[in-house]
Amino acid sequence: MVAEGAQFAEKAGANGELVLQEAQKDEFGHVRLGGISQVLAKAIEKRTKFETRYVVLGHIQRGGSPTAHDRVLATRFGVYATEMVHRGEFGKMAALQGNRIVAVSLAEATATLKTVDMDIYGIAREFFG
Repeated sequence: MVAEGAQFAEKAGANGELVLQEAQKDEFGHVRLGGISQVLAKAIEKRTKFETRYVVLGHIQRGGSPTAHDRVLATRFGVYATEMVHRGEFGKMAALQGNRIVAVSLAEATATLKTVDMDIYGIAREFFG
């Protein structure tokens, strides 16, 4: 994860300047931050030689109004992921199992292709499709 306004250290090969979405200033004199995730993904890919993609949270959130459950679940994931970092649990992701958030290794999470249960898909299609 990386936040808008994050800067690369000069020793990391960048110039330490803010990554901007656009150089124009708003009515309050602030520049529009954005684009750090793209820059970071390219840097990771260059160093690791693994294809690296980024996701902009705001794009995902435009999928509709979140419910109270969505908001609480997102908060739980964020808190758990932060706790994982503090415990040094890298190479894992926060996952929902039942109603519990647990740490799952990335190898385990990506070992098999997960598909949508067609019965659930059929029900959803009746309501949303």
